[in-house]
Amino acid sequence: MCLIVFAWRPQHSVPLIVAANRDEFYDRPSLPLGHWQDAPGVVGGIDLQGGGTWMAVTERGRFAALTNIRDPSAPTGSRSRGELPAQYLRGDLSPEAYLIEVSGFLEHYSGFNLLIGDRDELWYLNSCEATPRKLAAGVYGLSNAALDSPWPKLRRARAALQGCLDTASCETLLQLLSDPRTAEDEELPDTGVSQEMERLLSSVFIASADYGTRASTVIIRHADGSTEVVERSFDAKGPAGETRIVLPPFRD
Repeated sequence: MCLIVFAWRPQHSVPLIVAANRDEFYDRPSLPLGHWQDAPGVVGGIDLQGGGTWMAVTERGRFAALTNIRDPSAPTGSRSRGELPAQYLRGDLSPEAYLIEVSGFLEHYSGFNLLIGDRDELWYLNSCEATPRKLAAGVYGLSNAALDSPWPKLRRARAALQGCLDTASCETLLQLLSDPRTAEDEELPDTGVSQEMERLLSSVFIASADYGTRASTVIIRHADGSTEVVERSFDAKGPAGETRIVLPPFRD
């Protein structure tokens, strides 16, 4: 994932709303949103190259999402970052306990942001800060820096989510994620890539010859646990399909 905006509202009738774009090279093999055959109850995409995921949920109310930290000068980790959300979703550790465990071997991974939660809590870990953080209720944005870094596309997407919270639907969230506007050059962050690349990466929805938004995914979880998950897929030619899955209410 390269852009995630989300609303976390414990005790609300709609406690979790997520809108996210996964940006990646078009030739990196992956499976779209679906039920994992080797992990019953888990729903999400799968990165076939690294073997992990960028975002997924479970029927038990667990949620995990990942973004990379963009820093070309940083060392490359020996293990795939995508295994971090996948392992959490397959396991039983609490969000806090899992992030404390992950914090013990950060050197194995390139820079990342990991967002995980369950029915009651939402936690965040930035590998550069190395300190797990429990999130209070609120509306947040996450891209390829720290949580709520004031990048233009993040500010725009977070404001759009804030403006539609009372009427949020899968369609309105997907529309939010389709914004192709780039930032003005004076607004661009400096993350160690060329200005041309910074400009390309500054839009909510990215499209180029070989790299762009591969998946736009939205999650709406209701208080009873029923969860709507919708994903629109894209390739170098444009839209490549849409998948909709509805998870049932919690059973316990």
